Amino acid sequence: MSDSPTVTAVVVTYNRLDKLKNVLSALEDQTLPPSELVVVDNASTDGTGDFLASYASEQHGGMSVKVISCAENLGGAGGFSTGMKSGYDSGSDFVWIFDDDGYPEPDALEKLIQGYNGAVDELGPDVPYACSVVKFIDGSICEMNNPVPTWDWGRLLAKGQNSVMVTSCSFVSVLIPRWVIESFGLPFKEYFIWFDDAEYTLRITKTCPGIQVLDSVIIHDMASNKGVNFSMIDEKNAWKFSYGIRNQASYRLHHEGKAAYLLFCAQVCRSMKAGGVDKKLQRQMRKKMREAIKFNPKIDYPQSM
Repeated sequence: MSDSPTVTAVVVTYNRLDKLKNVLSALEDQTLPPSELVVVDNASTDGTGDFLASYASEQHGGMSVKVISCAENLGGAGGFSTGMKSGYDSGSDFVWIFDDDGYPEPDALEKLIQGYNGAVDELGPDVPYACSVVKFIDGSICEMNNPVPTWDWGRLLAKGQNSVMVTSCSFVSVLIPRWVIESFGLPFKEYFIWFDDAEYTLRITKTCPGIQVLDSVIIHDMASNKGVNFSMIDEKNAWKFSYGIRNQASYRLHHEGKAAYLLFCAQVCRSMKAGGVDKKLQRQMRKKMREAIKFNPKIDYPQSM
């Protein structure tokens, strides 16, 4: 792969205009700018649409800008699927995906390209993605965006490269080559939110692990820096956990088997009980576990859409 491939940056946004502006500024400051930017606006109501219409009409160096305005909120999963397909259709060598509250440091993309090429030299052409180190706004590691390492995670480090090998990661600064979308399809848009990133990165690492490039950094501007677990369910976040439990239970059942599904359900129930989750919400989550039995999305491939 060339040191200067064509890259489509894909940003999914919903009602976070101030943070989106920071993302766009960070993209303009890249030492290796993407050739194209696709912003998927999930039916925002805060003026994002008007701002993006103006932004797309302006010149941004060599970076072309495309805005996809959705008639309804497709969630992160639907937004990424839509944006990745657009990048694929434009002929880009890579898509580079992240949320509207992720600010890549100036050399983030350049380091991802260098790290990816180095990993391919060592591991072969099946390396499916390269992700960045995700930090919180205070410079600490972002608790909910840590990739899962392989058992031999340090193999590239031993060869003098600044990358480690991983099996899954979040969609916060992930560089995905074109051939992966062609071979493995797009993320499950039906997931709407939660576990779409884990499922997709697990799907595309069947042959070869992905990598995390340790000197490529993105700042995740979240409200608080904490991980999530099923003991934390309350009235405010139950809608999000509902998607997470349904999606993950579906994955365990339909992609790993009945035993994995039952084990996951038991773990969720134990966590909810231990955390003192309201019994009404516990019943709601158990309903989502049952919904997962019939919820089994099919892979969309860009050629067939």
